[in-house]
Amino acid sequence: MSQMDRRLFLASSAGAALAAASPALAQASEDGRLRSLLDGYFEAMVDESPERATGLGLDKGARTALKSQLDDASAAGRERRLALAAKRVEGLKAIDRAALSAPSRVDYDVVLYQNENAVRAGRAYSFGSAGGRFSPYVISQQDGAYQDIPDFMDNQHRVQTPADAEAWLSRLKAFARVLDQDLEGFRSDVAAGIVPPDFTCDLALAQMRALRDQPADQTIMVTSLVGKAKAAGLTTQYGPAATAIVSSEIFPALDRQIAALTKVRATATSDAGVWKFKDGAAYYADAVKASTTTNLTPDEVHQLGLDQVAEITARLDVILKGQGMTTGSVADRLSALNKDPAQLYANDDEGRAALIADLNVQVAAMIARLPQAFRTLPKAKVEVKRVPAFIQDGASNGYYQSAALDGSRPAAFFINLKNTAEWPRYNLPTLVFHEATPGHHLQIALAQESTRIPIIRRAGGGFSAFSEGWALYAEQLADEMGTYASDPLGQAGYLQSLLFRACRLVVDTGLHHKRWSREKATAYMVSVTGYAQSRAQREVERYCASPGQATSYKVGHTVWVRLREQAKAKLGSRFDLKAWHDAALLSGSMPLTVLERNMGDWLAGQSA
Repeated sequence: MSQMDRRLFLASSAGAALAAASPALAQASEDGRLRSLLDGYFEAMVDESPERATGLGLDKGARTALKSQLDDASAAGRERRLALAAKRVEGLKAIDRAALSAPSRVDYDVVLYQNENAVRAGRAYSFGSAGGRFSPYVISQQDGAYQDIPDFMDNQHRVQTPADAEAWLSRLKAFARVLDQDLEGFRSDVAAGIVPPDFTCDLALAQMRALRDQPADQTIMVTSLVGKAKAAGLTTQYGPAATAIVSSEIFPALDRQIAALTKVRATATSDAGVWKFKDGAAYYADAVKASTTTNLTPDEVHQLGLDQVAEITARLDVILKGQGMTTGSVADRLSALNKDPAQLYANDDEGRAALIADLNVQVAAMIARLPQAFRTLPKAKVEVKRVPAFIQDGASNGYYQSAALDGSRPAAFFINLKNTAEWPRYNLPTLVFHEATPGHHLQIALAQESTRIPIIRRAGGGFSAFSEGWALYAEQLADEMGTYASDPLGQAGYLQSLLFRACRLVVDTGLHHKRWSREKATAYMVSVTGYAQSRAQREVERYCASPGQATSYKVGHTVWVRLREQAKAKLGSRFDLKAWHDAALLSGSMPLTVLERNMGDWLAGQSA
């Protein structure tokens, strides 16, 4: 009997005895049994993933060896993770859910949902990755160790001691192995007919060559180590050793990937959606369910998008006319505003630095206003940074990276500044509210710092529909807090953001369900949002590599707003926005179906 099995046996025996003595004690026992189980799952998951250990700041003490390792990307590693998820499901189903307290039932429902879906999707689709985020291609402009590992090392691997630097060198050696594991998976998928679109191949090849076609000692894998070692006051010169590994091991592995992808590119088509695969319709329907954590169909999502595009466009029309902008469609007027020199930062390093500095000022200003709407605020700090230039061609326009659990690294909002013309001043504030606060940072940091939920939920992956829906709700909340009271163009920027997310519902389902081409999807986005062609096309290309994920934002927002309005309608003058926010956020990220049940229980308690 393993140590974990022994704990479960003892907990089960104690639970039976306590149940006979007292229902309340039995509930406490079952709560404790669940918490012990979930904590054990978390420890095992950290041990399984060296990269997760580093990201959480847990690659120390007994886990120091993990700092020298990378995750296993092989087919055997995938099967091992699926088997572990299946065991977690089995363990959870041995828990008596009816005997749990209300908070513990939420923990139970969330972790069971995650693992059941991981097993179901992983068994149904052997290509790419499937689960919370469906990604059909092992290698694309968004996926693959070739871009993930250098970014991970630069942003998350700390170097403070000689051992840390040696661990970096060990990870560089492991990087070559992981590249070949990716290549093996890519070749296997291609043999089964899972071929990326030609433009996805082009984007990935361009990024690979950007990393490969430079002197080894100038790659981020070397310069970042050298810079960190110098900042830590280390006297050993680690550059030559790192350069040798990059030159003799990593570059040849990259060459193998480039050759394989070039060969596939020669026969790839421009078909953008996953409909082209065997069982592609089922794959996409499951991707939408996984991303939205609802049972909405692709057709229902498409229609929701069309309806919301029309409604938000009408609201924008009123604001723009109020500013004297009356000629052309709403998208035409937004496009003209995007090109107004007064709205633009210089497209050079000085302009990029000014843009980031302004965003950090806006973050600080919003933090000062948060007590208007929130009783509980996070302790972790957040800073705005630029998306690394070597991945900016394929990266999203912005993304959030949570802080390390041990406080060693603050949270960060990364903004893609390949072209500053894509970021006119009027729509930057709402981006801050989405990615930083009161959006992703406030929601994720509060969950991380919570003492009410188990660590597997505080430190684990969230649910896109919950977190992205919350971030859009945060944009709306900023407007409701009066942020744009004297800034109508800023409010137009906020509505343009909502319009963009509604447009995503139409475009993602258009690509993967209605068989739209990349060109048709891009033209539609430009015609609706007024975004620059380059920005719209990069977004569309992102959806081609991550089917379904783009639908999570506006579906999530729709549910968040509906739940709040239901509470306001039922409680009337007794509705307390701060209390509602605490109830919604301090229980952590969860599927929307669980959120609706949880907030319904809270509302019933307030109404009693």
